[in-house]
Amino acid sequence: MPPASSPSPHPGRLSGKTAIVTGSSSGLGRSIAKAYAQEGAHVCCVDLYPTLRNPTNPSTGKADDIHNRIDTGTPTHELLSAEYGGKHVFVRADLTKAAEVEHAVQMCVEALGRLDIMANNAGISIESTHTRPMRIHETSEEDYDKTMAINTKAMFLGCKYAIAQMLLQDPLPTSNGDRGWIVNTASIQGFVGYFGTRMSTSYAASKGAAVMLTRQVALDYGKDRIHCNALCPGFLKTAMTQNIQNDPNTRQKIDDAHPFGGMGETDDVARVAVFLASDDARWVTGVPLPVDGGFLCQ
Repeated sequence: MPPASSPSPHPGRLSGKTAIVTGSSSGLGRSIAKAYAQEGAHVCCVDLYPTLRNPTNPSTGKADDIHNRIDTGTPTHELLSAEYGGKHVFVRADLTKAAEVEHAVQMCVEALGRLDIMANNAGISIESTHTRPMRIHETSEEDYDKTMAINTKAMFLGCKYAIAQMLLQDPLPTSNGDRGWIVNTASIQGFVGYFGTRMSTSYAASKGAAVMLTRQVALDYGKDRIHCNALCPGFLKTAMTQNIQNDPNTRQKIDDAHPFGGMGETDDVARVAVFLASDDARWVTGVPLPVDGGFLCQ
């Protein structure tokens, strides 16, 4: 009997598939990994740390640095095995370094046999750790470079090495000839800007790049039957949005901007990540799909 928070009404849609989920230790990545495992996939969790991210910096009251972790909570790969069974592993990798991304793919194949789904989910918003919003003339080159390295270069490397593996292996017998499914995490800020959330200049630039990278990869590898689509989440309740959640006035503005009345849960997006990695998306590729509670309607 699946848990009450089941991310999909169709158990087993990913049965027999193996997935890498980057940024899997916390937030959306953790939810995607759980959703994939519940649907029957074996998951290779890839992150800098196996432990959960600390949400709020106690000295600033803002979103904490990604390197600050908590010592409570079960690491994602252990949680998957305990709750859903199957084989799941953790691989540590700095996703901005080509050799480490290539190694993570190799370790996934060595441990789990193949790679069918690549969820390039790892991402940061350095702006969210600052004490106030910053426009471009106040944004440091260091912040921009680090954001682009993790949010865009890491996605490029994930696509590069995952696709190389997918081209080497035979399609699954049940896949109708499809060789692979890539799910990139972009953002609604790949479509529009939004001032005042502390996720602005460099973050928006990186997510716009993620959208176009997704479209180009889909075009280049359609003939190989490799799908490439992008999740474009709206405002979710994660460590990255602690500034919004901790400020009642900002939170009210964000809630009011959603036709559905408020910020989303990571499980809301994980359900769509399952669809984009399943045979239900057989004729879907190159799509940047907003999952935003209607935010972009206005």
